[in-house]
Amino acid sequence: QVQLVESGGGLVQPGGSLRLSCAASGSMIMINRMGWYRQAPEKQRELVALITNGGITNYGDSMRGRFTISRDVDKNTVYLQMSALKPEDTAVYYCHAILNRGPSVWGQGTQVTVSS
Repeated sequence: QVQLVESGGGLVQPGGSLRLSCAASGSMIMINRMGWYRQAPEKQRELVALITNGGITNYGDSMRGRFTISRDVDKNTVYLQMSALKPEDTAVYYCHAILNRGPSVWGQGTQVTVSS
Protein backbone atom coordinates (compact mmCIF):
# COMPACT_ATOMS: atom_id res chain seq x y z
CA GLN A 1 0.00 0.00 0.00
CA VAL A 2 1.15 3.50 -0.89
CA GLN A 3 -0.41 6.73 0.34
CA LEU A 4 0.19 10.21 -1.02
CA VAL A 5 -0.46 13.50 0.78
CA GLU A 6 -0.13 16.82 -1.02
CA SER A 7 0.46 20.21 0.55
CA GLY A 8 1.47 23.71 -0.44
CA GLY A 9 -1.46 24.89 -2.52
CA GLY A 10 -3.04 28.29 -2.12
CA LEU A 11 -3.69 31.67 -3.67
CA VAL A 12 -0.89 33.42 -5.55
CA GLN A 13 -0.76 36.48 -7.80
CA PRO A 14 0.06 36.18 -11.50
CA GLY A 15 3.80 35.99 -11.99
CA GLY A 16 4.29 34.56 -8.53
CA SER A 17 5.71 31.25 -7.36
CA LEU A 18 4.49 28.34 -5.31
CA ARG A 19 5.94 25.00 -4.23
CA LEU A 20 3.84 21.89 -3.84
CA SER A 21 4.92 18.87 -1.83
CA CYS A 22 3.82 15.26 -2.06
CA ALA A 23 4.79 12.99 0.80
CA ALA A 24 4.61 9.28 0.09
CA SER A 25 4.26 6.61 2.73
CA GLY A 26 3.83 2.87 2.77
CA SER A 27 5.65 0.40 0.55
CA MET A 28 8.05 2.80 -1.15
CA ILE A 29 9.76 -0.04 -2.99
CA MET A 30 6.57 -0.43 -5.03
CA ILE A 31 6.84 3.03 -6.59
CA ASN A 32 8.14 3.20 -10.16
CA ARG A 33 7.63 6.91 -10.79
CA MET A 34 5.80 9.88 -9.35
CA GLY A 35 4.32 12.96 -10.83
CA TRP A 36 1.81 15.76 -10.76
CA TYR A 37 -1.38 16.19 -12.72
CA ARG A 38 -3.87 19.02 -12.63
CA GLN A 39 -7.53 19.48 -13.42
CA ALA A 40 -9.21 22.81 -14.01
CA PRO A 41 -13.00 23.19 -13.90
CA GLU A 42 -14.67 21.60 -16.92
CA LYS A 43 -11.34 20.42 -18.31
CA GLN A 44 -9.67 17.05 -18.48
CA ARG A 45 -6.93 16.08 -16.09
CA GLU A 46 -3.53 16.77 -17.65
CA LEU A 47 0.08 15.88 -16.95
CA VAL A 48 2.11 18.58 -15.25
CA ALA A 49 5.37 16.77 -14.58
CA LEU A 50 6.76 13.38 -13.64
CA ILE A 51 10.02 11.98 -12.33
CA THR A 52 11.23 8.40 -12.53
CA ASN A 53 13.22 6.45 -9.97
CA GLY A 54 16.23 7.16 -12.15
CA GLY A 55 15.64 10.90 -11.91
CA ILE A 56 14.40 11.37 -15.47
CA THR A 57 11.84 14.15 -15.73
CA ASN A 58 9.14 15.05 -18.20
CA TYR A 59 6.79 18.02 -18.37
CA GLY A 60 3.55 19.06 -19.98
CA ASP A 61 4.12 21.46 -22.85
CA SER A 62 2.69 24.57 -21.16
CA MET A 63 4.67 23.95 -17.96
CA ARG A 64 8.10 23.35 -19.47
CA GLY A 65 10.50 26.09 -18.44
CA ARG A 66 8.27 27.38 -15.64
CA PHE A 67 7.78 24.31 -13.45
CA THR A 68 10.42 22.05 -11.93
CA ILE A 69 9.83 18.64 -10.39
CA SER A 70 12.30 17.26 -7.91
CA ARG A 71 12.45 14.70 -5.16
CA ASP A 72 14.02 14.07 -1.78
CA VAL A 73 14.59 10.34 -1.58
CA ASP A 74 15.35 10.39 2.15
CA LYS A 75 12.05 12.14 2.88
CA ASN A 76 10.03 10.16 0.31
CA THR A 77 8.79 13.48 -0.99
CA VAL A 78 8.34 14.91 -4.45
CA TYR A 79 8.18 18.66 -5.01
CA LEU A 80 6.76 20.82 -7.75
CA GLN A 81 8.26 24.29 -7.92
CA MET A 82 6.03 26.55 -9.97
CA SER A 83 7.17 29.95 -11.21
CA ALA A 84 5.79 32.64 -13.49
CA LEU A 85 2.31 31.45 -12.64
CA LYS A 86 -0.59 32.41 -14.87
CA PRO A 87 -4.32 32.50 -14.20
CA GLU A 88 -4.68 29.50 -16.52
CA ASP A 89 -2.55 27.49 -14.07
CA THR A 90 -5.48 27.60 -11.66
CA ALA A 91 -6.52 24.02 -10.96
CA VAL A 92 -6.56 21.23 -8.44
CA TYR A 93 -3.12 19.63 -8.49
CA TYR A 94 -2.90 15.91 -7.81
CA CYS A 95 0.11 13.84 -6.88
CA HIS A 96 0.31 10.51 -8.68
CA ALA A 97 2.40 7.38 -8.23
CA ILE A 98 2.81 4.56 -10.73
CA LEU A 99 3.57 1.30 -8.99
CA ASN A 100 5.57 -1.65 -10.19
CA ARG A 101 2.49 -3.75 -9.70
CA GLY A 102 -1.20 -2.96 -9.35
CA PRO A 103 -3.20 0.21 -9.97
CA SER A 104 -1.63 3.65 -9.66
CA VAL A 105 -2.26 5.83 -6.61
CA TRP A 106 -3.62 9.38 -6.41
CA GLY A 107 -3.41 11.96 -3.68
CA GLN A 108 -6.44 13.93 -2.52
CA GLY A 109 -5.44 17.05 -4.46
CA THR A 110 -4.50 20.58 -3.50
CA GLN A 111 -6.05 23.75 -4.91
CA VAL A 112 -3.85 26.30 -6.66
CA THR A 113 -5.47 29.61 -7.54
CA VAL A 114 -3.64 32.25 -9.55
CA SER A 115 -5.46 35.56 -9.32
CA SER A 116 -4.86 39.20 -8.57
